Amino acid sequence: MTHDHDLVLRPTAAQTEAALAPPAGRTGADLVVETLAGLGATTVFGLPGQHALGLYDALHRSSLRYVGLRMENNAAFAADAYGRVTGEAAPLLLSTGPGALMSLPALQEARAASAPVLAISSQVPVAGLGGGRHGYLHELPDQAASFRGVVKSVHTVRTRSQIPSAIAEAWQSALTAPHGPVWVEIPQDVLAAEAVLPVVTGVDAAPEELVPRVELTAVAADLLTRAERPAIVAGGGVVRADASRKLRQLAERLAAPVVTTFGGKGAFPAAHPLSLGSWLEDRHITDFLEDADVLLVVGSGLGELSSNYHTFEPRGRVVQIEADLGKLESNHPALGIHADARLALQALLETAGERTDPGAAERVRAVLDRVRARLDAQDLALERRVLDAVRRALPATAPSFWDMTILAYWAWSAFDAKGPNTMHSAQGAGGLGYAFPAALGAAVADPTRPVLAVSGDGGALYSTAELATARQHGLDVTWLIVDDGGYGILRDYMTDAYGEATATDLTGPDFVALAESFGVPAVRTSPETLEKDLAGALATPGPSVVVLPAVLRMFAPTHLG
Repeated sequence: MTHDHDLVLRPTAAQTEAALAPPAGRTGADLVVETLAGLGATTVFGLPGQHALGLYDALHRSSLRYVGLRMENNAAFAADAYGRVTGEAAPLLLSTGPGALMSLPALQEARAASAPVLAISSQVPVAGLGGGRHGYLHELPDQAASFRGVVKSVHTVRTRSQIPSAIAEAWQSALTAPHGPVWVEIPQDVLAAEAVLPVVTGVDAAPEELVPRVELTAVAADLLTRAERPAIVAGGGVVRADASRKLRQLAERLAAPVVTTFGGKGAFPAAHPLSLGSWLEDRHITDFLEDADVLLVVGSGLGELSSNYHTFEPRGRVVQIEADLGKLESNHPALGIHADARLALQALLETAGERTDPGAAERVRAVLDRVRARLDAQDLALERRVLDAVRRALPATAPSFWDMTILAYWAWSAFDAKGPNTMHSAQGAGGLGYAFPAALGAAVADPTRPVLAVSGDGGALYSTAELATARQHGLDVTWLIVDDGGYGILRDYMTDAYGEATATDLTGPDFVALAESFGVPAVRTSPETLEKDLAGALATPGPSVVVLPAVLRMFAPTHLG
């Protein structure tokens, strides 16, 4: 009797010939790029450094496209966005020590947002591994230790023959739910050493499926079918799992209203009669969710931003579907189902009964009316007009990337993403400088659509060097910079907390002149002309900058009592 796992794939004659006579001049770095190509990678991001030069030498002998940015953190943000848009692991090439460490904030964001990034860094020579202080350039006592608390998995290579398996193992880790960044480090001398191994041609690193336990989905389906007031919170896990259609089918079968988290924007149609939008910072929505007798939470840990700053206290039964084991029941007791969102929703669709609730849509309309009334009672016409102008100017299928800035905080709640996987922000880790380099990565992933980046002037200063990248590669990204002369949200927070703000006002450049100095077209706009200017920039191929001088305010919080 023969079992499938007993079968051995026999090489073709051509493969045998190539294995017996590999091309001359190959190094360990060639094994890296050959493995990436064998795994299906087509594009790599990065920034060269002395220890990593072997990788770049090997790149020109490969079919991989290289997109170089001007700073490692920005290169990692670009890889993050590429991974989010394509669902593929995005290779990121880095150099030892300072270059590697510069990527940490972006890798933290990728981990929080479950973006698959395959970071490959050089290391000091093998003799320097293990904490010995040999004084090598860029030497750290334990470089990998700096990344273990940030990425999903760490893989250290010590010999040439370990390279293909280590990269394949990391690739599989990055794409197994929950997706995330992984770290591979290869010593400089291993990268430079002659490769006597055959050309890497076949690599199998299919991600493992995270299947829900049947007994748990059976109980969850029964609870939801018998519920009187079910509701659903849809998080970023729904988007990452490409499960939006299944979410909609389940919500309609259960007649269950749906709230999307900021990371889950677009997972459920905003115009659907059962959609509560993303007003998670509004107490009316918090009250509505607390009143649910069964609350289904899919792909969210109900963290600070998804729970109205931890003021949410559910009174009913919570069913939580989450691929990240550490997030199960981390904030509220629940029937926890450790599974990929798509597979778990499919299981519920196969077992849940159909509910009828003619009043569900009316309850949704009533609570949204209360949200609007609260906003109408505040003097926020400017902010709402600006956000509406952005939405009208942006094509429905075009992706947008938002930095940590006041207009983005409005967008988290009030912007209609128009579809799944089209609105992205740095709300996972909350660092500045995300929007523009991430938008560049998205433009590399799909050059058929314009891409929008939105930053404040403070966050924009983290990324202005990438105007050169946008120009060099002709990337179709429009960068909207809202210039309020400083860190606007921090200015407001500090004034509210301490009576006056310190260290939040900034002297900035003339962003229009700065962009034009890179050869990037730019325009200064106003709230009245924003829609026209932004639409024109988005409709013109290539990079562009639109600068909006404006001081925006946030709507009043509802979590402070």
